[in-house]
Amino acid sequence: MNKVEEFEELRPLLFSIAYRILGSVSEAEDAVQETWLRFDGSTTLPTSVKAFLSATVTRISIDVLRSARVRREEYVGPWFPEPLLSDPYQDPARSAELADSVSMAALLLLERLSPLERSVFVLREVFGFGFDDVASAVGRSEAACRQLLVRARRHMEAGRPRFEADRQERKELATRFFDALREGDVAGLRDLLAADVQMVGDGGGKAPQLARAVVGAENVARLLASVFPLLARIEVTFEPHEVNGQPGAIFRDRDGKVLHALALDVLDGQIQTIRSVINPDKLGHLGPVADAWAIDGEVKQAGRQMK
Repeated sequence: MNKVEEFEELRPLLFSIAYRILGSVSEAEDAVQETWLRFDGSTTLPTSVKAFLSATVTRISIDVLRSARVRREEYVGPWFPEPLLSDPYQDPARSAELADSVSMAALLLLERLSPLERSVFVLREVFGFGFDDVASAVGRSEAACRQLLVRARRHMEAGRPRFEADRQERKELATRFFDALREGDVAGLRDLLAADVQMVGDGGGKAPQLARAVVGAENVARLLASVFPLLARIEVTFEPHEVNGQPGAIFRDRDGKVLHALALDVLDGQIQTIRSVINPDKLGHLGPVADAWAIDGEVKQAGRQMK
């Protein structure tokens, strides 16, 4: 294979590494592109192209993450990763690790780690790289990487989400949830929600968002059942879709533009957390983005007309 073919074969892996380190589709794509430029510009062919490219994209991602940390500290409201509808990298031998590591909950846990801890955890725990390749990628000794991994595992295990193992049961629960949402069925929604369920939105100050998390099955069910009929009235629709490997949906305005992405955390047959990403900066990779402020105005007008 020539350079282009070798790179394209590894592109899904490189993106998946970068996305888990950065939590951003756009930044991960930029990191992969920069990796290509460095590979294309190198005059010597590495012994292992996979190891070289994986190390390069990791180093680039670490640098980007360090600068992104400052921006995230100043972020308005809760920060969520950019929604990912499908992971381009698949490995049957590591399917469980890959699915778990891309969920919103897991990526938010990774935010607690230092950039080096996060990178070591992703390379070793998620993708199964040997410590020699991990050490080369992050520029530390193998012994230091082992210590970084121990610390990372400790942080992750303390809050690791435990999702339903049966994907079909999870899908069926999500179907019932969205059916109840369409019907504005408060009781039906309440039955599917954990008692301490939380609903949280990420607007980043650039779109209407909840002032604070809504907590409790009754509160969340009533809010959802009151808002969705108003959205339907102004022709907002949604399509169920996996979001970061979990049940979710993409909401669109009457012109088909993306309004927001919603992801559900499911455990013990109930929905534990509902996360909505409505910040337009995080939705552009899904297609043309709706004007959330205009939609908010229409919803309020529809609410007044129904009173």
